[in-house]
Amino acid sequence: MKRKEHDIFEIVESSQFDFEQWLTLNHLSLPDKGKKKLKKAVDLADKNASITPVIRLNTLAAGLELAEVLTHFNADNDTLTAATLLPAVISEQLDDEVLNKHFGKGIAELVRGAGQMEAMRSLQQSSGAENDEHQVESLRKMLLAMVNDARVVLLKLADRVVTLRHIKDASDELQYLFAKETKDIFAPLANRLGIGQLKWELEDLAFRYLEPGAYKKIAKSLREKRVAREQYIVDVIDLLNKKLEAESIRGEVTGRVKHIYSIWKKMTRKKVSFEEIYDVRAVRILVDKVQDCYATLGVVHGSWQHIPKEFDDYIATPKQNGYRSIHTAVVGPEGKVLEIQIRTHQMHEEAEKGIAAHWAYKEGANLAKVGVDEKIAWMRQLLEWQSELADISADDLMHEFQTSVSDDRIFVFTPQGKVIDLPSGSTPIDFAYRIHTSVGHRCIGAKVKGRIVPLTHQLETGDVVEIMTKKEELPSRDWLISYNGYIGSSRTRSKINQFFNKLDREDNVNEGRILLERELSRNELSDVDHRELAQRLHLASQQELYIKIGTGDLGIMQVLNRAKEQKEDKKPKEDIKPVLRKKSKRKSMGDISVSGVGDLLTQIGKCCKPVPGEAIVGYITRGRGIVIHRKNCTHIKKAQQDRPERLIPVSWEGEASNAYAVDLRIVALDRKSLLKDVTTVLANEHASITDLSTRRDNEQVELWLEVELGQVDDLNRVMTLLKQLPNVFSVNRRAS
Repeated sequence: MKRKEHDIFEIVESSQFDFEQWLTLNHLSLPDKGKKKLKKAVDLADKNASITPVIRLNTLAAGLELAEVLTHFNADNDTLTAATLLPAVISEQLDDEVLNKHFGKGIAELVRGAGQMEAMRSLQQSSGAENDEHQVESLRKMLLAMVNDARVVLLKLADRVVTLRHIKDASDELQYLFAKETKDIFAPLANRLGIGQLKWELEDLAFRYLEPGAYKKIAKSLREKRVAREQYIVDVIDLLNKKLEAESIRGEVTGRVKHIYSIWKKMTRKKVSFEEIYDVRAVRILVDKVQDCYATLGVVHGSWQHIPKEFDDYIATPKQNGYRSIHTAVVGPEGKVLEIQIRTHQMHEEAEKGIAAHWAYKEGANLAKVGVDEKIAWMRQLLEWQSELADISADDLMHEFQTSVSDDRIFVFTPQGKVIDLPSGSTPIDFAYRIHTSVGHRCIGAKVKGRIVPLTHQLETGDVVEIMTKKEELPSRDWLISYNGYIGSSRTRSKINQFFNKLDREDNVNEGRILLERELSRNELSDVDHRELAQRLHLASQQELYIKIGTGDLGIMQVLNRAKEQKEDKKPKEDIKPVLRKKSKRKSMGDISVSGVGDLLTQIGKCCKPVPGEAIVGYITRGRGIVIHRKNCTHIKKAQQDRPERLIPVSWEGEASNAYAVDLRIVALDRKSLLKDVTTVLANEHASITDLSTRRDNEQVELWLEVELGQVDDLNRVMTLLKQLPNVFSVNRRAS
C-alpha cells in the first residue's frame, strides 16, 4: 500500500494541520453532513490528544493516519470517524459515554468492536483456569462484533498497520510481541478476508522485526539492482502493450511491487538464493473480461516459453479467500525468467481490498454486505460451535480461531456438491462432525470419491466425501486417542468429549469422588473439606470437582497440592522439630547427610528431583521428615523468603546405589520418527522411560519424559545427545 507523501505526525505536531487540505490530500469528497461529523471527531480527538502508549506519538495524528489507510478501501464516513477517534479511546482519553453522546450508537459500537479484538492478545498470553471463562466470553464478543459489522475487522487491521509503522523506537520485547501477533493472527486474518493490500504490508512490517537481518539483506539486494530491474520491466511493458494491441486486447500492463516477506518465503521454501528468485521481475496485466484473461495468456505463452510447474489458474479454481487470477512464469527477453499475473479489473479490486471491495456505503444506513457473508461464514460457524459447547476452553477456542484464519486448509465436497472448509490433516470423522454433530456421533464409515477408506484417512482438497451412519448416536472412545489418528480438529474433539461427559456424568461423579477420597486418605488428608477444595480450584461445586477428576480434566496431583495447602493453612503456627527416621532400608538413591543431626527420615522432592552430585538443601516438613530439593528449586527460593527456619544444610554421602528419576522437557519441530529417535538415544544410554506425554502446537511439539538414569554424568550426556537430534530446539530439566 503506497504511503502518503506528507507526514501527518509532523503536520499535527507543528500545529499546521488544516482539515480541508487534509481532505484534499486524501481525495476525500464528503457530503456536508459527513464532513461536519468527521470535523467534529477531529476536534474532539485534538482536544483530548495524548501520547499513545505503544508508538509514543500523538493520538490525533495516529487517528488521522489510520483514516488515511482506510481511504484505500472505500471507507464510509462512519468508519473514518471511528478511525479518527480510536487511538484516543485506546489511550483512555475518550470513553463509550462520550462517543454515544457526540456521535451516536453506531460509531461507538464500531470503536468498541475494534477494541474487543484485543481479546486475541489476552488469549495468547493466558495462564490459569480462573480466567478461562472470561477469555472465552471476550473472544465470543470479538467474533460477534466482527460478524455483525465487518468494518470492525478492517478498522483493527488498519490500526495494526499504523502501530507497526511507528513501533521502531519501542523495546525489542514489545516489537517482537506485536510482530509475532501480527504474523500469527492479523496477517492471516487479512488473507482469509482477501484484503491483499493490508496482508502484504502487515507481513513485511512483522518480518522486519522478527527477522531483521534477513529483512535488511533482501531490502539491500532489491535496492542494489533496482535501476536495471526497473528498466527491464519498462521494456517488457512496452513490448506487451504492442502485442496486446496487435490482438485488439485492451489491457493495462504495470510492474508489480515485490514484497520482501514473500521473497524470503520463496527463498526458504525452495532453498535458493536471492538471485535465483525469478519473480523479483514481475508484471501484472489487467483486462476487462474473463475471456480476455485467457486470450492474454495465449499472447504471453505464444511469445515466450512458459515454465510448466510455475502455472496456476486461480480463475478456474479460486483460492479459499476468493482470490482469482492467472499466474504464469516465462523465459522472457534476454533469457530472464519473468512472472506475469493476469486478471480483470474487478478481480484486482477484490484481490487488493477483499471484503471492502463489495461494500456499498449509504450515509445513515446499515452496511450493505453484498458478497461479504460468504467471506465471514467461518466466523459464524465458530460462534455456532462455541454456543454448542458450554464448557469449551479458551485455549481450544483460540486454537480453532487461529486454524480458521490459517492458509493451511482443505476444501472437500459433499455428494450434493456443497463445499466444506476443514483444517489440513482432517479425516472423514472431522468432515462428519462439520456436517452435523449427529452425523458425527452416528458415523461408522466413509467413502472418498466412491471408494471406502479408513476413518483415519487424511482428506485432500477436491475429495468428495460420503459418510455412512448407524441409527444409534454413539461415537467411539478410541477416536479421542491422539496417536490413533482418527481426528485432526480440536472442534471435533470437543464435540466428542461433550458427548461422553453428558453420557457418563453420573459415572464420572462417582468415580471422581471415589478417586479423590482414596487419594486424600492415602496422603493423610481425609479431613479436608471437599467444598472448600473445589473453591480453591475455582470450581463452582463439589460435583464439578468430582466430574473433572472422573473425566481426567483435572489431575489428581493438582488436587492433592491444593488439599495440602488447605490443611497447612488451617494448622496453627508452631516451632517445627525434625522427625526421627525409623531404621529401614533406604529405597532411594545415594545416602544424604544432614548437618548436625542424627539419623533422620529423608525423601527426594518430587518437584525438582535432585540427583547425586547436585547442590541440595533440606526442607523440614510436618510428619514427613526432611524433603531434599535442588538449591535452585523455586519452592526453596520461596521458602528462603517465607520460612527460612525450615531450611537445613544437607549433602550427598557416597555413591548412588540405585537408578534415579529425572524429568526432561524436549521442544522440537514435529516430524516423523522424532519419538523413535528420542527413545533410541535413551535406550542406547540404558535409560528407562517411566512416563511420557506430548503436546503439539502448530508445527512445534513438547515431549515431557520421566527417565531413570544410573549416574549423574549420565544426565548431562543424555541431554547433550538429545540436543544433537535433528529439529530439536531445546532439552531441559523440568522447571520446579
